[in-house]
Amino acid sequence: MKQIEKDEMKIIHELQKNARESIDKIAERCSFSRQKVWRIMNKLEEKHKIWGYTAVTDDKKMGFNRYFVLIKRTTIPLTKELAEKIVKRDIEKSIEKEAINIECSYFVHGEYDWIICFTAENIKQAKKFCNILQNVYTGHISKIIILENLFSIRNHGLLNPNKEEIQDFI
Repeated sequence: MKQIEKDEMKIIHELQKNARESIDKIAERCSFSRQKVWRIMNKLEEKHKIWGYTAVTDDKKMGFNRYFVLIKRTTIPLTKELAEKIVKRDIEKSIEKEAINIECSYFVHGEYDWIICFTAENIKQAKKFCNILQNVYTGHISKIIILENLFSIRNHGLLNPNKEEIQDFI
């Protein structure tokens, strides 16, 4: 069982480096057969250990900015109806017409309870999104903080190929 987990982790690490890499190259790097890699990848997907594959983009070149919203809840307990809204991603329906793309949403333990990572054209759009959050979750949010990403050094495990641009922010 431990060997299976080790083999899965080898493949996951290779996919995290480059999900577009061919199965043959992954097999070569892991010292596995092509069939073994294919079989393990399928099992990882079936077990939902791998949810999907994504492209890592350069925000500025794509014409948008990345923001993080830290949300602190009130002490009012979540109702079943509100939990359902979160699970059904009602907030995404509320922002369909806006130039906003939610990339990550995490419930966390700490000073804040929820972190959302999203892209928007500008801070005005980001603030509009926060207003929508306040309206959708009326009475359940006590504080929202918006953070704008100035420069990504590492994103999805990948180093920014334009790392020399960090000098602009120092």
